[in-house]
Amino acid sequence: MAKSINQILFALCGLLPIIYISCKHDNIIHPQKKDIVETVYASGKILADSEYYTYALSSGTIENKLVKEGDLVRKGQILYIVRYDAPAAKLNAARTNYNIAQSNLSGHSRVLNDLKLSMQNAEIRFHNDSLQYVRLKKLMASEIGTQNNLDNAYTSYTISKNLRKSAEEKYYSVVNDLIANLQNTQSQLTNARTELENYFIRSNTNGTVYQTFKEQGEAVRNNDAVALLGKSQNRIIRLSVDQQDIDKIQAGQQVLLKTDVTASTIYKAIVKKIYPVMNEADQTFRVDAVFADTTIQPYIHSSVEANIIIQKKQLALIIPKDALTAADSVRVIQNAKRKTVAVRTGISTLDQVEILQGLDESSLVVMPSQK
Repeated sequence: MAKSINQILFALCGLLPIIYISCKHDNIIHPQKKDIVETVYASGKILADSEYYTYALSSGTIENKLVKEGDLVRKGQILYIVRYDAPAAKLNAARTNYNIAQSNLSGHSRVLNDLKLSMQNAEIRFHNDSLQYVRLKKLMASEIGTQNNLDNAYTSYTISKNLRKSAEEKYYSVVNDLIANLQNTQSQLTNARTELENYFIRSNTNGTVYQTFKEQGEAVRNNDAVALLGKSQNRIIRLSVDQQDIDKIQAGQQVLLKTDVTASTIYKAIVKKIYPVMNEADQTFRVDAVFADTTIQPYIHSSVEANIIIQKKQLALIIPKDALTAADSVRVIQNAKRKTVAVRTGISTLDQVEILQGLDESSLVVMPSQK
């Protein structure tokens, strides 16, 4: 009886090629209904929102460090003070010069008051000489007086007229000079204030001090970074996406990620912004995402690995990606024979592909042999 069973099994192996063309060598699979998700891989790091470095605007020695890591600061708050003896003295001198220039243009100006008196005296003299000349001229018309007296009166009149004009021109010339001097000293005062202000390093926004780079007593040069700041709560996930995948990314897509700090914990995020300029060094594009929930990440600059969900479908007809003999065909068994059939694919992952047309769950798909 055992012999006859073995013979029957051997016969079945030969008579059912639709299941196994070669019982020992062929790997036959059926398409299956499964959920499938297409994703794009990205890597990057977590940053503080509006993160920025603040820099020294002057060279010198740190006289005071007023903050430490973790401090909350307000916009305009002083973080560091650089020793400022020289610019402070320069500011005092500029302020003194400006005050003097203001005083020279005020109602108490000794310079202008003297010139005003000269103008008044010239005006009085001109008035008297003018009256004398007119009086003698009338007398001469009545043949009273001498021509010599009239000529002398005319000379005095002309001189006093010129002196009056000269006094006026001198006054307004000095006024213009004093106005120009005031403007110049005001500019010098503004520059001195700005220069002194550069010795006080301030926060540009409300936020948190995440890192400081200088201590009291250390030397600092112009454009040295002294602190890293950013908003306190919000985080930005800065991702790098390969140029071959960037056209699949859209704002609003879901992101699943994990960080080196929190190990296997999976976080959800949303794509917020896509930057159009490629980084030529690594052929990637920058994509920013934000966390979808209210989870506060205490750390910044930690590395992340992420999958951006492009599309997903439930109960899609799936085959292994390796089953494709070309981009649009597979080998199947039909009527005990192998043949190549065309298929239309949909969602594709690293190891699976959705079949939209050409196969069904009953199809016998021949997996290519692994060499």
